[in-house]
Amino acid sequence: MRETVCETGGMSASDHSPAPPSDMVGKALHVLTLLGEQPGGCTLSELSRASGFPTSTCYRLLKSLTRDGFVAFDARSKHYTLGLRVYQLGQRVSHAHGFAGVALPVMRRLADTCREAVLMSVLDGDKQLYIHHVEGPQQVSVRGEPGKHGPVHCTSMGKVLIAYAPPEVREALVENVELTALGPNAITDRAAFRAEIEAVRAQGHAVADEEHEPGIRALGVPITGPDGIAHAALSVAAPAFRMPLDELLALRPALTSAAQELAVLLPTRAL
Repeated sequence: MRETVCETGGMSASDHSPAPPSDMVGKALHVLTLLGEQPGGCTLSELSRASGFPTSTCYRLLKSLTRDGFVAFDARSKHYTLGLRVYQLGQRVSHAHGFAGVALPVMRRLADTCREAVLMSVLDGDKQLYIHHVEGPQQVSVRGEPGKHGPVHCTSMGKVLIAYAPPEVREALVENVELTALGPNAITDRAAFRAEIEAVRAQGHAVADEEHEPGIRALGVPITGPDGIAHAALSVAAPAFRMPLDELLALRPALTSAAQELAVLLPTRAL
């Protein structure tokens, strides 16, 4: 049996989230987001509690979203799930950015070369959004969850996305991103974090050594456009028991080569 170690963390209604939106479009999008975090679906009452909306409001939103194919309803289980229309739009976005057709073959070759998991993400506000994940060939492998958000301060890809962001974005994130101690080695001091991002920018790569989760090490590099701005990041992640730091750093040439290849192959609009 194959074992996986999850590198991403899902969000739940109990997380520290901003107040739900008050306009109807925002409410509908909030409902879709909550459904996206529950692959098995939710009942109307569960969704009402998670969203903070009255049951009547949730019902009206779900009725409209179901009508247009964004939500599906199983009459037997009484569960609502994301509809195929959301999947269709997601596939169009992925195709427009060249991720599926271009990125995955390069990532698979890298995973075969490094024999470890390979992940790709983009910056989304003060978080990173996981775009693609390719499992490594070994029995125990780090697992990513495309479509999920993850932190930027304690992951290798998050660090390079900050270090190679536009100057104003980089400065805002360095000064304001929440430095939560998610893993045993996470940086929680603001001055130390600032120095870390400067070092990442100088050396062209970032390491996360059990900073996001215990037992996971990762090496990340930016995928930059012609302007030198990172519009995506690529990483190799492995269980710490199998990947000493020196061996992880030895993977940088292969990782950098793959990132450079993607910078050329991905459509200009994606970079």
